[in-house]
Amino acid sequence: MALASTDATARRHVGRSLDSNLLYKRIPSIHLADKMEQLENRTLGSDEAKECDEEEKWVHDSSVDYKGRVPLRSSTGVWAASLFIITIEFSERLSNFGITTNLISYLTKVIHQDLKTAAKSVNYWSGVTAMMPLIGGFLADAYTGRFPMVLLSSLIYLMGLSLLTMSQFVPSLQPCNAGKCRKPRKIHEVVFFLAMYSISLGTGGHKPCLQSFEADQFDDDHTEERKKKLSYFNWWNFALCCGLMLGVTVTVYIEDNVSWGVASLILSITMAVTIATLYMGRPYYRYRLPEGSALTPMLQVVVVAIRKRKLPYPSNPALLSEVPKYETRGRLLGHTDGLKFLDKAAVLEEEEELSNEAKHNPWRLATVTKVEEMKLILNMIPIWLTSLPFGICVVQTATFFVKQGATLDRKISPNFHIPPASIYSLGAVGMIISVTIYDKILVPTLRRATGNERGISILKRIGIGLIFSVVAMSVAALVERKRLKIANEDINVLHREKNVELAMSVFWLAPQFLILGLGDGFTLVGLQEYFYDQVPDSMRSLGIAFYLSLLGGASFLSSFLITTVDHITEEDGKGWIGKDMNSSRLDNFYWLLAGINLVNLCVYVLLARRYTYKNVQRRLVATDLNKGDRESMP
Repeated sequence: MALASTDATARRHVGRSLDSNLLYKRIPSIHLADKMEQLENRTLGSDEAKECDEEEKWVHDSSVDYKGRVPLRSSTGVWAASLFIITIEFSERLSNFGITTNLISYLTKVIHQDLKTAAKSVNYWSGVTAMMPLIGGFLADAYTGRFPMVLLSSLIYLMGLSLLTMSQFVPSLQPCNAGKCRKPRKIHEVVFFLAMYSISLGTGGHKPCLQSFEADQFDDDHTEERKKKLSYFNWWNFALCCGLMLGVTVTVYIEDNVSWGVASLILSITMAVTIATLYMGRPYYRYRLPEGSALTPMLQVVVVAIRKRKLPYPSNPALLSEVPKYETRGRLLGHTDGLKFLDKAAVLEEEEELSNEAKHNPWRLATVTKVEEMKLILNMIPIWLTSLPFGICVVQTATFFVKQGATLDRKISPNFHIPPASIYSLGAVGMIISVTIYDKILVPTLRRATGNERGISILKRIGIGLIFSVVAMSVAALVERKRLKIANEDINVLHREKNVELAMSVFWLAPQFLILGLGDGFTLVGLQEYFYDQVPDSMRSLGIAFYLSLLGGASFLSSFLITTVDHITEEDGKGWIGKDMNSSRLDNFYWLLAGINLVNLCVYVLLARRYTYKNVQRRLVATDLNKGDRESMP
């Protein structure tokens, strides 16, 4: 037993000794493995750093430079390129508002149309001008590209301004031989409206493509550029308001006190100079290549969804068909739960899982990204419709608001009268105040409070502006009621004398312009951002066209509303829309608009609460990796 115990003890000592020796022998191996792993990690880290540096150096968002190469981030895009682009937009806004805001005065004083006909003429022209971008935006996205379309349409715009100038200076095209006349020459009317609708045609390619072209100068997948882009829409409109103010003050003053010919000549020269400036910036721009018709993929999704309507939904959205990231140049969209019927277009059938041909036939199988793009377009329709009442309020500023101002005391000094259309500049002041406060105060504060990069969501911003429209039209109704009361007590008005200025300052109109301008800073800027950001990437020019068509639709709807209201109220003896301002009851018309906008606001809130934003599968670049900043924005 003792011998056995001794042997056991010996074996234990030997075992321990062997274990110790093995352990000591293994330690260098462990250290060596750790060092190898660290070296490998360093190598991988170095490779990742190089890859990140490459991502930071070049712009990989499907854009190209003017030579068709991948753009260099440091020398293209962002604000350096934007300065060239914004100059021509300044020129276009200067021309547009210098002509549009005073157009109703020209039609009543020179063409001798009555108030109702002139308001309809302005609304029809504004409607066509705002609808033309749907054609221009589609052609640019599908076939020409944005920059060529901007250049071509700017030249057409310049042709329209040149025709307008000729209609004032060429003796045979002037309204009359000399001075005022009761009826202008027919040839003048023809050339004048030809010039105006040439400007509309030019606007059709200019407006949707220029704004989306400038937004293309910012990379959505780069954190710093993305934040700059959020401010871009605010400061774009800030600059435009400056052009607007110059248009409705200096340009309108020249039209009223010098001549329309001189004003048109100045606008033509300014446009020509800014077209040259735009062309000079070619080396600094980032360009997006056209991707073919955006309507075809949407039609394919609908066709495939109908064909597969009897198939069951997959248990997991991950089972739906999608192309790998490395096979596509563009950004992929993640699945959303709304409009599930369309999801069936991306359901794989058994034979399609085996057939490579079926997977590449878009008429037999759609991808999740194409399905989601179709959902985005369908989701936009209710937002577009509920924004129309706000647009109706906006178009009143260029028609009835201006004519209100023409009847009021516009005297600043014994020798200086404010042109009626210049009061429109107060709306620009309101918008500038709104945009500045929003971008410099509200966004930083709300960004810290909510963690949302935008501060608040786009639809909340739009909704805030809709509230301002209700208040603005209510104030306009109260001011118009006071104006009518003074007019009914004025003996000159009672004797139906023309061009009578009432004993009421034009600055009584300031509140309605300012309030609506504040609303523009929320709703109109928000709508621009919404229709650019929430459309498919291949349809961004068309997205801005959707926004512009909203104002066009509002112009046509306003004309329809004027006709309908006038027809209904004339049956009671006195129509709300008379031949002049003092025989009308615009206060009732404004109350009607306030009521329409209040009901619309309630509908909009219900829709906005159920809205699903674009779900983008983002790509990270160096700054994102360094900061660990990978958020998705609503």
